Amino acid sequence: MSHTTAAYGTWESPITAASIFEVSDNVSYLTVENNQLYFVESKASANGKNVLFKLNESNTAIQLTSSKVSVRSRVHEYGGRPYLVTGEDIYYSEFTDQKIYRISQNGTPQAITSPGLRYMECIADQKNNRLICVREDHRGIGEPINTLVAINVHEANKETILFEGTDFVSAPHLSPNGKSVAFVTWLHPNMPWDDTQLRVINFSEEGLIECVVEVPQDGNVSIKHPHYSKNGMLYFIADYEDWWTLYRIENPSEKQKKPQKVLDKKIEINSYSIENDDYAIIAYSEQGSVHIARVNLVTGEMINIGDVFSSADSISVASDTVYFRASTPSSGNAIYKLTDNNYEKIYQPNGPEIEKSFLSLPQSVKFPTGIDEIAYGFYYPPQNSNFTGAKDTSPPLIVKVHGGPVSATDSSLNPGIQFWTSRGFAVFDVNHRGSTGYGRTFRKKLYPNWGIVDVEDVSNGVKWLASEGFIDADKVAIRGGSAGGYTTLAALAFQNVFKAGTSYYGISDLGILARDTHKFESRYLDQLIGPYPEMKSVYDRRSPINSVENITAPLLLLQGLDDKVVPPNQSELIFNALKDNSIDTAYITFEGEGHGFRQPANNIKALNSELSFYGQVFGFVPAGNIEEVQLTRCGSE
Repeated sequence: MSHTTAAYGTWESPITAASIFEVSDNVSYLTVENNQLYFVESKASANGKNVLFKLNESNTAIQLTSSKVSVRSRVHEYGGRPYLVTGEDIYYSEFTDQKIYRISQNGTPQAITSPGLRYMECIADQKNNRLICVREDHRGIGEPINTLVAINVHEANKETILFEGTDFVSAPHLSPNGKSVAFVTWLHPNMPWDDTQLRVINFSEEGLIECVVEVPQDGNVSIKHPHYSKNGMLYFIADYEDWWTLYRIENPSEKQKKPQKVLDKKIEINSYSIENDDYAIIAYSEQGSVHIARVNLVTGEMINIGDVFSSADSISVASDTVYFRASTPSSGNAIYKLTDNNYEKIYQPNGPEIEKSFLSLPQSVKFPTGIDEIAYGFYYPPQNSNFTGAKDTSPPLIVKVHGGPVSATDSSLNPGIQFWTSRGFAVFDVNHRGSTGYGRTFRKKLYPNWGIVDVEDVSNGVKWLASEGFIDADKVAIRGGSAGGYTTLAALAFQNVFKAGTSYYGISDLGILARDTHKFESRYLDQLIGPYPEMKSVYDRRSPINSVENITAPLLLLQGLDDKVVPPNQSELIFNALKDNSIDTAYITFEGEGHGFRQPANNIKALNSELSFYGQVFGFVPAGNIEEVQLTRCGSE
């Protein structure tokens, strides 16, 4: 097939913003109850709402909740598992009022909790006719209060606090005999990946609290995902020795029992489930690749199953089958079924169809940064079967920075990336120092260096790609959301590598964020930067708003007006400052959107606006009927 020679960025592409977001669904929170698989699916056709489904024997999704409600929790603002199925009853958290609703035998949903309370990660304590849930109480003044509660399933609005006194509670799991519940707690200023405490509540025969046992631990350790096996052993993931790996306690109800390491490998376990008394199925990452494996719980032997994935999690075990969610570079998140050592994809949610000839496959790279250090990323070259760039030219680059900031990106099919590469852009998706998946030591490199090492890494990544001849160093943009938005703004303020930037709900003033963000992250900056206000001078120095005179590159700001995590004032401040400095900028707001856009129409507008913006900055006219973004300077409209 002949290729048309055209300037990078101008290529016509079938991958449009509308084709991405009008059919872009996603599955999450897989759960097995009575060998039946349940899951949540965000539906573009329901304007981004989360709907609960079950999968029947022919692998057809059966809808269980109305498309008019959204099955979604707001505990910690980000939420967690928002539903529970037990017997013939379904319990779910409804997004708008955060009450728990019960559906019994396909009846009308009935609220069983009161306003002002939020819930997640509920489990069924059938022996005592109650739910055990993580609760967040917003009825008072000041910070909401997180507790572990028991909810009476026969009497509405009757709850008992089982545990209180720590800043956060998560991940309850009930023992097979119903006599104990394991859960995780932590205190400010820690985050759940910093230092957490595993606890066990022992119950009497009547379901009353007998005692609370703390699992012993030396120093800071992040413990997550406690899970009882059928024989009563308690398993969990912990990074006692740098890597999140599998541990267990044989008699968790007794005091002073030292955990035993099950798996001794330098890998990061993302998800697991106990298959039986002898084996567990795990999903783990290693140097950016993800694997499914079976672990012998007695010997610690691990055997990989099948090919490498881009991501895998939400492992759920039925009697003779294991389900999990996974993705690849050519396939978005889907549900897989594992039987013995063979797996198959059984459910793929709706998504854009991308022909192979338009699909850019990621190249995993690592590059030098800092002082004899390295960082990681995925490089996506331009790919379009109908077009090629002009001779002796190189493509423009978009650097993509993940949020978190200690989360990570992976090589999963991302139609949003293919939107750019099919138009002639290269994309570099960065895992800067501090990203998850490379061990605790690497993750801790961001503390207390946020705004330094991440900015250094995205800049050095560009320089390395330019030195390898992959990109046009004079046409480099940076984009990111939330924490990635902060890195975007900081890179423009503290480096001269980038010629344009796009901030999705990014942070411009760290001091304001420290004073008015939500509880979950209200002390996160103590770790990332230092305590506030004691270190106010450092906050001021690293805030892009205070170095706005250094920002000379055009900037596009996209912001949800209902954002409680990074409030709109963060975007407004820097927009007004840049406008006063006569820098080309645009500020686009979205009503009804919080921290992350969910409505298809808003996502379409955001992506098309970004394309128009880059066209104006880099001097090309995008293909297609793209509405032009109006850039504003002081004194202009």
